[in-house]
Amino acid sequence: MGRTYFVEEAIGQYLSDLSTKLKPYVTGLLIGQCSPQRDYVIRAVRTPPKEEQKEDNISLSKLASIDEEWITTHASQVAQMLPGGLLVLGVFIIATPEMSKDSQNALRKLIFSVEKSLTKRRLWKPSEEEVSDRAALQICSATKKVVCRTYDVQDPKSSAKPADWKYQSALSASWLALDCTVNVNIHIPLLATSPNHDLEKYTKNGLNRWSKQIENSVFLINGQVKDDDIELLEGQKKLRGNTQSSTQFSDVKVLTQLSQGSSHRSTATVQVCSASINLKGAVKCRAYIHNNKPKVKEAIQALKRDIINTLSDRCEILFEDLIINEGPHKKNFEREYHVLPQRLFVPVAGSSVMLSDYKFGDEAAGEIQERFVEMLDQSVQAEDIHIAEEINTVNVCPVTDNMDNTRQKQLTKATLLLKLQQNMGVVIAAAVAVFASIFSFNYFSD
Repeated sequence: MGRTYFVEEAIGQYLSDLSTKLKPYVTGLLIGQCSPQRDYVIRAVRTPPKEEQKEDNISLSKLASIDEEWITTHASQVAQMLPGGLLVLGVFIIATPEMSKDSQNALRKLIFSVEKSLTKRRLWKPSEEEVSDRAALQICSATKKVVCRTYDVQDPKSSAKPADWKYQSALSASWLALDCTVNVNIHIPLLATSPNHDLEKYTKNGLNRWSKQIENSVFLINGQVKDDDIELLEGQKKLRGNTQSSTQFSDVKVLTQLSQGSSHRSTATVQVCSASINLKGAVKCRAYIHNNKPKVKEAIQALKRDIINTLSDRCEILFEDLIINEGPHKKNFEREYHVLPQRLFVPVAGSSVMLSDYKFGDEAAGEIQERFVEMLDQSVQAEDIHIAEEINTVNVCPVTDNMDNTRQKQLTKATLLLKLQQNMGVVIAAAVAVFASIFSFNYFSD
């Protein structure tokens, strides 16, 4: 028996509108959540046109002309804008009847390309019992006929399986949310034997080790440790009514284990290092989970992945920004202090779910609004962008020749610590702006 996709009713109208405006075909992504029993689709997003298509009004006439790299890049950027629990769970094509024969082959190719691209950037591995089916949705622009199939992305030789596509009103109007703030202090040494420090590579390796700590952490949900297999809302009142969006929040504390169990042995290694990277600060994390009797393990897994993704994504965005603004050689930059982008959230109409993004301090609301239109085909009002208050950070200057190195580093660290404490105080005091995040990237060279 094939999988069933429960789909937000508004998506039907969105896809219908696309079929009348864009011909002969249009591609896009399906966004939602997998669960053992059923899958949920809460957004469909068309692939943004390339600049030359905008300018010249080019209408590509063959499915063979689909730009696979452009679609996978779009999928990677969309994935950065999804909070925990949400993922790109499929691809759609709306095409004329003449193209229907080739549509399924194009969909299959896109599904595996998108999944390969998304897997590369993840610092976590899917569990064995995790759903690995992804949706391939084909719609005829003339007859409006919908055909949904799935492919197992863990099996390169997977063949198409039929799936049900069912629309439902207010599908995600009362999903559950888990919130937490994670304090991070990651020290990444750079070996003296490495001739050229590729900070991006070293940072990813350091984050990889840190992600394993998060995977092994203890999660307190509303102050309690709960068994994995019990229902998340057991012992709590479930919100009634699903016609208006309302969110039931759970506050989560993350307890990182300081040491391994007695069965694990560890050895210390002394290595000569010429520099180090320090990631310090507090990150705001959030995950959403469906309200169909979700298990605790589903919710915690979604939140773990959001914690890991949000830090990894911020570092990736920082390096991309440095390369764009200062040139490719700046991958090995020598600046000693950088501020990672802050997280922000925006609501989805008719849903309790909020989508995510990141902004640097000098970015205006208009730039954020443009990004949501381009990446997610969603108009966002400036007042709906939930971000933290702007907080100044300390810019660490390089060590000068006329000052003792050790004393300079002590002063630098003391100043940073004081400033971070001040920032944390502001974040805690800002009760309304619960999505604040201040984070710093430090590079110290001996």
